[in-house]
Amino acid sequence: MQTPAYAAITLGSNSFNMLVATTVAGKPRVEAKYKRKVRLAEGIGCDGMLSESVMQRGLDCLAMFAEMLSRHHIAAENVAVVATATLRAITNADEFKSRALPILGIPIEVICGMREAELIYRGMVATTVGDGRRLVIDIGGASTEFIVGDGDKLLFKTSLPMGCVTFKKLFFTDLPLQERDFDDAEAEVHRILGPAEAELKRLGWHTVVGASGTVQSVVELLGHRGESQVITLAVLEGLKREILLHEDASLLGIHGLCPERAPTFAAGIAILLALFRLLGLENLSLSGGALREGVLLELSQKLLD
Repeated sequence: MQTPAYAAITLGSNSFNMLVATTVAGKPRVEAKYKRKVRLAEGIGCDGMLSESVMQRGLDCLAMFAEMLSRHHIAAENVAVVATATLRAITNADEFKSRALPILGIPIEVICGMREAELIYRGMVATTVGDGRRLVIDIGGASTEFIVGDGDKLLFKTSLPMGCVTFKKLFFTDLPLQERDFDDAEAEVHRILGPAEAELKRLGWHTVVGASGTVQSVVELLGHRGESQVITLAVLEGLKREILLHEDASLLGIHGLCPERAPTFAAGIAILLALFRLLGLENLSLSGGALREGVLLELSQKLLD
C-alpha cells in the first residue's frame, strides 16, 4: 500500500535539501529531490549574527521548497524540518525561525550535534550496503560528525565545529592559495579533534564511509575522469596539487569539478587530507545517504504509527 506523500527538509550550513517520498512496502521511496547551495555559514558575522543578505538567501530557498510542497500536495503535518550547526550557533536563530514559519507553515527543529550524528548514521545504514564496524564521517558546512557503528548498533558519536564553509573563511580567502593554508587547516583539525582522535582509533573500524558534500564532490570528479571512486590519500594529495596551481577561486582548470562545488572545494580537501593523516585512513567510500535520509526514515515511521 502506498501512503500519501511526505517530505524531509534539512537546513545545513552549506546546503538546504528536501526529499519527497511515499512509503512502499514499509520503506520510504523517494519521489523527488530538491537542493540549493545556500551556504548559510558564510553569513555568520563577528557578532555571532547571521547577516540579512544570507538570511534572505535561506528564506528564498524555503519559499521554493514551499512551492514544491504545494505542487506535491503535501500537508504540513507530513513534513519534518530540521536545522543543524549554523542555526545552533547564531544569536538571531529565533528571527530566522519566526520569518520562516509563515513561508513553510511548519516550525523548524534545531537539533543538537549528537542528534545529528544519530540521524546521519540511520540514513547511512538504511542506504549503504556493508558489513562490520564502520566509521562514518560527515563534513558539513560548519560541523563534522564522526560515528562508529556496527550494523544498527551505534558505538560512538560526536559532532565537532569544523566544516568546509567555516574553514574556507578561516584559511582559504587569500589568493593564490598556499601550502601553508593547508598546513594551518590541518593543525586546526588536529586541535578540534582533541580526545575524539584517540577514542576513534581505540574503537577502530573495518571500513570508512563519507556522508557529505565534500566527499560527493570528490567522487563526482573521479567519476568524470573515469577513475576509481574510492578516495585515497594519493587522490587527495593530487587534488591539492591541482588546487595550488590555480590563482583564482573558480578552479575552472580542475577537470570534473562541478562549478557549484568550487567555492568550498579547497577547504573540504584540506579537512579530508587532515583526517586521512591524523586517523591513518587508507580509503573512503561515499555513503548512499546521510542526514536527510535519516530524517526521512524517522518521519516515515512516525507517520505509520
